[in-house]
Amino acid sequence: MTDAPISETARQTARILMEIEAILFRPHDPFIFTSGRASPVYVDCRKIVGFPRARSALMDMGVDLVKRAAGYEAFDVIAGGETAGIPFAAWMAERFGLPMTYIRKKPKGFGRNAQIEGNFRDGDRFLLVEDLATDGGSKINFIDAIEQAGAKVAHTFVIFHYGIFPQSVAKLKERGVNLHALATWWDALAVAGEQGYLDAKGMAEVRSFLQQPDAWSAAHGGKTSADIG
Repeated sequence: MTDAPISETARQTARILMEIEAILFRPHDPFIFTSGRASPVYVDCRKIVGFPRARSALMDMGVDLVKRAAGYEAFDVIAGGETAGIPFAAWMAERFGLPMTYIRKKPKGFGRNAQIEGNFRDGDRFLLVEDLATDGGSKINFIDAIEQAGAKVAHTFVIFHYGIFPQSVAKLKERGVNLHALATWWDALAVAGEQGYLDAKGMAEVRSFLQQPDAWSAAHGGKTSADIG
């Protein structure tokens, strides 16, 4: 992907996330993540829960996006992935008028040993909701849980998709799951340029990272995908 023209939904999403400082740019003082990867950008969708007007706008856009992509009667259950996906799944379930469940990262370990909490039936069609997608790994764990429970999943929604790791979409496609996102880092970079969040040098640094995240990380003292495994 490249910094091509973006949709109005993506533009509004990026503007909202920047306004509430859920998206941050630090091209000259990189973030070092828990994984060890170095990055000039950072997104924290958990901040959305503290901004009622922003989250309402994002949820409205998310429901509209999913309905247009998947259909108006495509789901029986809205499922939130532990933990960041849970509040967004609840707000989307309310808008869809559908039951909500949430999926643990692993079975509870006692009692019913449940991994999915809530009420659903065999064969129900799930919409899996999380806050963001990076390489797609966490989605596979939740998809496994849904299918092992006898339900189905063909669509997953996130507010933000990194859009720089091709394997994220490929992994989901292999499982027959479509990824829907309101915005990517390419969208955020375009809006940062429009709004003057970054100077020309900063824009160039972030673009370099988006084009080659592993090379950029290694050049700035961080780990690569090969190092992380």
